[in-house]
Amino acid sequence: MAVEGRERARELEAGAQVLSGQLGKTIQRLRKAYSLSLSELAEQSGVAKSIISQIERNETNPTLATIWRLSQALDISIERVLASVDEEPFIEKTSRPDTPILVSDDGRMRLAIIGWIKTVEWLQWYDLTSEPGGVLESDAHQRGSVECLSVMEGEFEVEIGGVVQTAKLGETLRYRCDRPHTVRCVGDAPGRATMVCILKAAVME
Repeated sequence: MAVEGRERARELEAGAQVLSGQLGKTIQRLRKAYSLSLSELAEQSGVAKSIISQIERNETNPTLATIWRLSQALDISIERVLASVDEEPFIEKTSRPDTPILVSDDGRMRLAIIGWIKTVEWLQWYDLTSEPGGVLESDAHQRGSVECLSVMEGEFEVEIGGVVQTAKLGETLRYRCDRPHTVRCVGDAPGRATMVCILKAAVME
């Protein structure tokens, strides 16, 4: 019985390590999707920066309360945070409440993160909706990054380095986003577009 008990304990510990590792990767991917630093996530969640760092590096087994605080700060259900990668179906469905939303500083533009969270470090895509006049100002992404904005409703303009280009329904703008850039919803109508950001892409000439 003692031997069986030790073996069972080792199995439980191994399972906990696997779950913890998956959790750390998920937290890190979501944090990067929101472009949050460890300090910013710590401030929003109330979880110490050092603890978040240990979770991401799989150096600690966080409490349920800690996981809940992080899930709230990252705008995702605790069930999704805890989901085991190996047990997820090949066809994955994300519900509307579980889709993280980014909001522009003026509150008039919203970006639903519809891309796969596992690709966030090199490929991101969003469902962008905007009220008329909405403005999204973005800092430079890493060198070589390219963004594609495909308009489905309304009219948008993109400004980079003093150069402005507009796009209407059915048109797409592709531009380097490794420098500060601004997206605006112009005209009197609301706008909608798909935005895809390719990080580490070949530099456009």
